[in-house]
Formats: sequence, structure tokens, C-alpha cells
Amino acid sequence: MKCPRSALFFLTLLTMASISCSPTSNDSNDERIKAVATTTFVADLVRSILGDDGEVRGLMGPGVDPHLYKATAGDVNQLQSADVIFYNGLHLEGRMTEVLVRLGRQGTPVYAITESVPESRLLEPAEFAGHYDPHVWFDPDLWIHCVDTVVSALSKVDPSRAGTYENRGTDLVSRLTELKRWGDEYAQQIPRKQRILVTSHDAYNYFGQAFDFQVIGVQGISTVSEAGLADIVKVSKFIRENGIKAIFVESSVSPATIERISADSGVSIGGELFSDALGEPGHMETGPDDSSYDVGTYEGMFRHNMTTIVEALK
Repeated sequence: MKCPRSALFFLTLLTMASISCSPTSNDSNDERIKAVATTTFVADLVRSILGDDGEVRGLMGPGVDPHLYKATAGDVNQLQSADVIFYNGLHLEGRMTEVLVRLGRQGTPVYAITESVPESRLLEPAEFAGHYDPHVWFDPDLWIHCVDTVVSALSKVDPSRAGTYENRGTDLVSRLTELKRWGDEYAQQIPRKQRILVTSHDAYNYFGQAFDFQVIGVQGISTVSEAGLADIVKVSKFIRENGIKAIFVESSVSPATIERISADSGVSIGGELFSDALGEPGHMETGPDDSSYDVGTYEGMFRHNMTTIVEALK
């Protein structure tokens, strides 16, 4: 028995509808985790754990100062559509904290990655006015603690892949442990009395503690205003008295103060260090040992900074 044309047309529509509604590879991709991270450091850490099982959108790019960053309307839209949000915490993202807290209260999973760093390991310099120093990433041992927060958070959002996130976290911890060992060994090329690190602002306290450097941030914690004349004179005198070979500019801070001190004291600028942001993703550098690294990653940033410091001061 033949079907009437109208019935045949109706069956065709049903078939097309069932095909269009069936799961596709694109639909499955839509089910992947959408994570949003504030700084380049946080975004890199989350990508290392999330891998291909989701997408990480970073709000701040290379060279951006998170202390002064203010969320745009586009940032808020991304945050509102995220499955999970990660930020550094410890008041690093000062102007964004209110937005992040509000989203957390509305039900979006929001995590400060530094929440798993033992409080006893946090520094509280006097110039931070009662707040902990947020620049924990400059000590790989402390950055390892932040891995725990990301693994735990992603496992809660996506329990089916918890084992995968654990494995990636374990692998990352191994790499960071090796990075710290490499840094310890490399820093030994500088005699202890020459381990004096002079930079634009007070971002390297954890680095100094981890690798036995005396650290001087000319502008204190400020990244927006230049140091006063008295500070410049004081630091210039200190440099001459201690025979410091080089001082350093930072990627996220105006170089004007360091350039002035260099001119006044006669000391050379040893290079640019990454401070509050990573470098451009995909920008490769080669170290003295012919190893290559991407300064757009945490590991590449660390190798760049340590290499720049050691080669200029030794």
C-alpha cells in the first residue's frame, strides 16, 4: 500500500527533526566546562588542569596590572555565563572583588586559588597595610598548593572527570617541583652577598624568601605612581654602596623610576622581569643551556625571570 504524498511529507519532517535534535559533536563540545579566570597566571594554571575537557577564558592579558584592573561589561557577561570562576585572591584583583563575591552569592562556583596556601606560609610585609602579599606565584612551592584548589573545584563541577583532573594535577606538581629544584641550583651561581634584587614595585617577596635574595621594590606596593625623589636618592646610594651590578624593570609597571635610578647611580638595567602578568603566549625564548620555553606559560615566565636575574647579577 502506497503512502499518500501528504503522509510521506509528514514522515520526512519527523525524520529531519529527529536528526536535528540528536546529539552531535558540537553539542557535546557545548557541554564542556566553561571556566573564566582573572589573571594570566590563574588562567594558565586552570588550563594545565582542565586540558581539552573545557575552555578557559582569561579576562586580563599580558602586561595588564591586576591591582588596577576594572571589570568591563564584557567581562561581567563572561563571568555570568561561566560554569566556574577562578581568581587569585588575597586582594590582588582589588577592584573586581565585589563582582566576584556577588556572583558567588548568586550561585556561580567562585574560587580563590590561593585559599589552599597555608596561612603560615603567607607573608604580611608592613607596607601591605595589614594584608597578605598576593604574589605567591613567585615561589613554585606555594604555587603547588594552588593546584589543589583547582583540582578540587573542577572535580566538583565535573565529577565524571575527577580522576583525569587528579592525574593532571599530579603531573603539574611534579613539573613545579622540578622547576623549584632548577631555580635553587641556578641561583647558586650568584654569591650570597650579590643576591640583591632591585625592581620597580614590591612584588618579589616570595621569590626572595624562596631563593635567598634581598628584595627592594622602589615604589613599594604602588604600580600607578612613580617613586618620590627621596626614595630614588636612597636607593641610588644603596646601589653604589653595595656594588649592585644590575637593576630590573617590570612588564606590568612603567620603567621610568628604574630608568631614573639607572641614570643617577650608573648601574645597568639587567632586563625586564614578568611581575603581575605572563608574557605573550607562544613567544619562545632560549636559555643559556639551549632549553626553549614559552614566556606565556608559568614555567616559561619563571625560567625567563630566573635566567634574567642570574645572568645580570653573577
